[in-house]
Amino acid sequence: MPKRILEGVVVSDKGDKTVIVKVERTFLHPLLKKTVRRSKKYHAHDESNAYQAGDVAKIVECAPKSKLKTWEVLPKASA
Repeated sequence: MPKRILEGVVVSDKGDKTVIVKVERTFLHPLLKKTVRRSKKYHAHDESNAYQAGDVAKIVECAPKSKLKTWEVLPKASA
């Protein structure tokens, strides 16, 4: 089964080798037929501490690395 990839904004990089990524999704409300926005924060493993708060990051599922971390960030694309 393929691993899920999500994209979001890094809201915190205070932990060592850990970032918190806020992922926002939109969906149509089943009754009101109105677009609704929901967001969720994921703790992700950042081995090289490359991401800062405000960066856009892609995260991918992985085996649990700690109690909260079951995602890891994909390496930054070199510019």
